[in-house]
Amino acid sequence: MRIAVDAMGGDYAPQEIVLGSIMANKKYGIPVTLVGRAENIYPYLSSENNLKGFQIMDAPEVVGMAESPTEAFKNKKKSSLKIALELVKEREALSMVSAGNSGAVLTFAAMTLGLIKGIDRPALAAPLPNLQNFTIVIDVGANVDCKPKNLFQFAIMGHYYAQLLLKIKNPKIGIVSIGEEEGKGNLLVKETHNLLKKSNLNFIGNVEGRDIFLGKCDVAICDGFVGNVILKTAEGVGELIAISLKKEITSSLKASFGFLLSKGAFKNFYKKIDYSEYGGAPLLGVKGGCFICHGRSKAKAICNAIKVAYHFAEEKIVEKIQEHMKEFSILERFHLDWRN
Repeated sequence: MRIAVDAMGGDYAPQEIVLGSIMANKKYGIPVTLVGRAENIYPYLSSENNLKGFQIMDAPEVVGMAESPTEAFKNKKKSSLKIALELVKEREALSMVSAGNSGAVLTFAAMTLGLIKGIDRPALAAPLPNLQNFTIVIDVGANVDCKPKNLFQFAIMGHYYAQLLLKIKNPKIGIVSIGEEEGKGNLLVKETHNLLKKSNLNFIGNVEGRDIFLGKCDVAICDGFVGNVILKTAEGVGELIAISLKKEITSSLKASFGFLLSKGAFKNFYKKIDYSEYGGAPLLGVKGGCFICHGRSKAKAICNAIKVAYHFAEEKIVEKIQEHMKEFSILERFHLDWRN
């Protein structure tokens, strides 16, 4: 149950990536293969760490955060990203974690691992907190331009991922729009709405942005442009709340005393909205575990991403999605026109 980690991806690589990998190994006992420039990795390792099942695999090339994904895939065959994904493909690792160039991770994963039969485009699925549990938003950045069939496929993957992650037998699926009424939204939303309505998924119709956080649906479907705006807005609001609370708490002795009395509640709330608690988002639709982390991820986020990637592999989510996609026989079961 080994996890491959791209040691060179992210704003704080390799230091924070190495420290997060060490943390996951020591805290959860997860075997990790760190892939990257060995001379840059070793300075952050110590014989005192007493690590078990910890490996370093040298990779001389690095894919830059602003580099063209297609050019990088063509020219950097010995990059840390490519080699980490090759480990997953060859089953020497069960999942891969990277905080690097998300466009490059998407391209490299699709080209190296291949796509599950019945899926045209992979999608990023991120859990966002709601009043009861979490809402899985899919896609949150992998596909800016989508067709109705792509969003329909996201709904299928989201359905099974929610079953496994949220332990909900028949998750409620909504499509993100500018109003709850069926006729609201752009052409993509309207056409996808018609497809989902004909399916036997538990489709509840249109949902608005606020409904995601109120828990109206378990899975919210959208294209990557809309999803990424939702994700980044949620992160910004979370940071605003944390900074504003800190400012208010230190504004007076009375406020500071009140904080001490409710410190546990504030800590639990911040933990729920802190993206580093969840680590990374799985790229669903590829034939292997692939997790993309925030570019600003530090050790804690990397550690949690490795933990989630480990459980993702342990639950065999990729295999289960593959099996369910076979079972669907979409044209026969839903009688849908896929020419869109």
